[in-house]
This record gives sequence, structure tokens and C-alpha cells, in this order.
Amino acid sequence: MRVSLRKGCKQEKVVRTMAEERPSVRGGQASVAQTASVEELSASAFQKYLAGMDYPANKQDLINHARKNNAPNAVIQVLEMFQDQTFQSAAEVSQEFGRVK
Repeated sequence: MRVSLRKGCKQEKVVRTMAEERPSVRGGQASVAQTASVEELSASAFQKYLAGMDYPANKQDLINHARKNNAPNAVIQVLEMFQDQTFQSAAEVSQEFGRVK
């Protein structure tokens, strides 16, 4: 939150939330909500929808978990491009994300 007061003039109070100042602060949600395509999807926004995933997990497990977390179509599309394999960790998922992007 930021508060600005002008000295010597009529006092003006301006209050802004962090989200207004920096939309990307909303946990990746703003960037994903505004993402129209797979090309614009960031790694952090992508990983947000896999938070809490239990590993090892296969491609379908990742898709199901992302859907449960209300992932947008861009996230599902990226997951569908993943190779059919078992991922041992979030780090392996990030590597595959980099490969398909």
C-alpha cells in the first residue's frame, strides 16, 4: 500500500494496493488470466497450477491436478505437449516445460 500526501496544498490521499502497482504480484494469477496463448505462458504462472502435486506423477496426473486447480487452457495445452513419462519432481516438470516451450 502506498500513501501520498502533498505538502502546502490541499492534502490528497492516494491509496493503491500492491496488485494495482504491480499486477504480477497476484501469485501469477494476473499473468495467466491475461495469457491468451501458450507462447505467453511464464514458467512461474505454469507451476502455480501444479502446486501441491505429489511426485512421482505421470503426464495425466499433472493434467488432472492442473484442472483441479482451475488451470486455464494454456496450461493444459502445455501439459498435453509433455512426453508420456513419469516425473520425479517439480524440477523435472520445469525441464519439460522448457523443452516444449
